[in-house]
Amino acid sequence: MREGRTAPAVELRNVSKSFGTLKVFDHVSLTVERNETVVIIGPSGSGKTTLIRCINHLEEIEDGEIFVNGSLVSHRILGNRKVPLSEKEKTATRRNVGMVFQRFNLFPHLTALQNIIEAPMHVLKQTRQEATTHALALLERVGLADKKDQYPAQLSGGQQQRVAIARVLAMKPDIVLFDEPTSALDPEMVGEVLAVMKELANNGMTMVVVTHEMGFAREVADRVIVMDKGAIIEDGPPDQIFSKSTNARTVSFLKRVA
Repeated sequence: MREGRTAPAVELRNVSKSFGTLKVFDHVSLTVERNETVVIIGPSGSGKTTLIRCINHLEEIEDGEIFVNGSLVSHRILGNRKVPLSEKEKTATRRNVGMVFQRFNLFPHLTALQNIIEAPMHVLKQTRQEATTHALALLERVGLADKKDQYPAQLSGGQQQRVAIARVLAMKPDIVLFDEPTSALDPEMVGEVLAVMKELANNGMTMVVVTHEMGFAREVADRVIVMDKGAIIEDGPPDQIFSKSTNARTVSFLKRVA
């Protein structure tokens, strides 16, 4: 294992995951460097979402190892045995890894501002004033400073997703995972969310993004990962994937989504 500053932000080594008899992926390895934006694309059912859910302990792996910032986070080693993490240990590792979901998962009874300050106050033990000051700055960053007192039902889908991104950023994560963050949005709202994500990427946030937005992948990604049938079939810079791929499955997929 690489320690210290030279360690990747995320490293998966020979990770396997099944749901019952269904093998989602088998011995998948992937490295994400710090300050890198990696976009994962591929057909539905190829294992993309499950892969990033495993990074954040929302799914347990059967085999392999997952490291975040050089530290083993998929399990503990006790003697010669692999021991599952306790819920408290999982919660601790999640503090460094934020996740934005397809559905916004905002608390309907709380305003945009209240949604953002809850976790920093209870988990990071920030004072209400500290959390509020940071939250207001984040709402400004995502273009919603004037919506701080609005409830989720009063916001459009794109606005709710931007609040959800601000809520993740309030926890000051090292890495943010995005699980198809625009798939539940009306087409006219997609751009406003992608603009926020582009700004995060341009400012060096380490990001792993599962998306069907090929324009975003082409423009913003440092690397594009193509998954199919539970395997990484191609990994390279956007120009290689979108313009120069010789992988038949990649070319076929891109023709279908173009």
